[in-house]
Amino acid sequence: MAGKIVKVSGPLVVAEGLSDANMADVVRLGDQKLIGEILNMTGDSASIQVYEETSGLGPGAEVTTTGVPLSVELGPGLLDNIYDGIQRPLREMYKIAGDTIKRGISVPSLDRTKKWDFTPTVRTGARVESGTIIGTVPETSAVLHKIMVPNGISGTVTDIKSGEFTVEETICTVRTDDGQEKEIQMLQRWPVRVGRPYSKKFAPDTPLCSGQRVIDTMFPIAKGGTAAVPGPFGSGKTMVQHALAKWSDVDVVVYIGCGERGNEMTDVLMEFPELQDPRTGEPLMKRTILIANTSDMPVAAREASIYTGITIAEYFRDMGYDVTVIADSTSRWAEALREMSGRLEEMPGEEGYPAYLASRLAQFYERAGCIECLGGDGRRGSLTAIGAVSPPGGDISEPVSQATMRIVKVFWGLDSALAYARHFPAINWLNSYSLYMDTLKPWYDQHFGKEYMINRDKAMSILQAEAELQEIVKLVGQDSISPEDRLTLETAKMIREDFLQQNAFFDIDNYSSYDRQAKMLRLIIKYDEKCREAIKNNAEITALFEIPARVKIGRAKSVPVETYPTEYAQIEEEMDKEIKDLYGGELL
Repeated sequence: MAGKIVKVSGPLVVAEGLSDANMADVVRLGDQKLIGEILNMTGDSASIQVYEETSGLGPGAEVTTTGVPLSVELGPGLLDNIYDGIQRPLREMYKIAGDTIKRGISVPSLDRTKKWDFTPTVRTGARVESGTIIGTVPETSAVLHKIMVPNGISGTVTDIKSGEFTVEETICTVRTDDGQEKEIQMLQRWPVRVGRPYSKKFAPDTPLCSGQRVIDTMFPIAKGGTAAVPGPFGSGKTMVQHALAKWSDVDVVVYIGCGERGNEMTDVLMEFPELQDPRTGEPLMKRTILIANTSDMPVAAREASIYTGITIAEYFRDMGYDVTVIADSTSRWAEALREMSGRLEEMPGEEGYPAYLASRLAQFYERAGCIECLGGDGRRGSLTAIGAVSPPGGDISEPVSQATMRIVKVFWGLDSALAYARHFPAINWLNSYSLYMDTLKPWYDQHFGKEYMINRDKAMSILQAEAELQEIVKLVGQDSISPEDRLTLETAKMIREDFLQQNAFFDIDNYSSYDRQAKMLRLIIKYDEKCREAIKNNAEITALFEIPARVKIGRAKSVPVETYPTEYAQIEEEMDKEIKDLYGGELL
């Protein structure tokens, strides 16, 4: 049944005569068949957000409903691909339309002609249920795509094939308990605003290794956890998220460029295909999906892009993989919500944002987690959600930052002062936090011994003590404070410059393994402990700062990966000897 447009207000269109339509249905508008989604219904009148430019669309134009909600296509071909906010493949659209995307263009999200090599993992007569893995496809050299029984189907396999098939060809037939024959293809569809089901949810207990020392050691995030990266313009939000996408020890990365500047997304699109995956040696794009919905693209599609990305991530999570969703940024997404809310004439909340802003943010982040997948084989997967927040002027008291902080468990607060001082990652160690420290402590103790967390806590105490001492030093000068306090300032400087600061453009320092982080931090903490013992034995404080081992600790981050265990042990041994020689004491 077709309706007629009665009002057009930017991306919002009101149409009448849609009594058969439902909320969240996808509709097509006008002669160009523009894509839209029904936001609410009043009788037979529907308010529709349009995912394309609405210029030229006017009252009287026809609206037809597809009868299905906004959904994504799931199957082989997702990886190493670039989509827009509603999962249209940008490479295929470029082939059709060139540099400028035409309105109303319709391209399948997954290639319908490419054949995939399907290998069954179940036999005829096997009992299957929703989520059971029935076969595999080597989608890329980095990820084995697992074909699962779609949700709502269970029964006995009556036929299963092997060989090369397109995503639309039948690969398996299942007889359900009520006697129906269900054909299964590699292609599935799932509504983006509905979370995919799972068997059980667990408390996250394994850290996600990002290779960034300030994150992994000071403010770690668990696999299946949630994190926010707030910061003002120019503080390095995008750089932090790029580093997480490149180096995180996860199987699949979904990067959502949601409303950020086009040149930032261009950097991602140009850089990622050339990056080598440290885990496999293959190009990083082999385990990455990019969703590009920049600030110059339709505002309504920006709102949908977050859900598109996390639904694709849930699909790979259900295969038993560790997946990370990186959204850059949720502030732009919230601005899209605010614009649509204003056009719907809803009652505004704080700063004009809709009153349901916090609940929408919670709906996004609560889809993260560490879960037991459907299928009955006990496999586990995780989905980690990391969102950037871009508060105007860096003021985190604004609604998006505050609502996000109430939901997420890790807060990496970026500081423009650190960024301008060329300290990257510019995460401020005084106002950042991680609520996963207690649940992750058993993992750290098991893999690196209790010393790791003890050293981490000592380093945080030293950094906090430095902040308090800085006020005194400004008043009386550094020479007027005690040797112990001067040592605190020196050790804090070592922690900041030699440990927390990393160079993303230096091959040795752009990624740091947990073992290397533990050994680097141990060197600094041992230096602090031995110097304090030497001060008690009347050693000269300036002489302690000038020992050759102090310089070597500063250069420890540049030691090649192959030789760092040996070299760090040598530095610690030299430090022992040099400090002992200053006061004639025994080795500590």
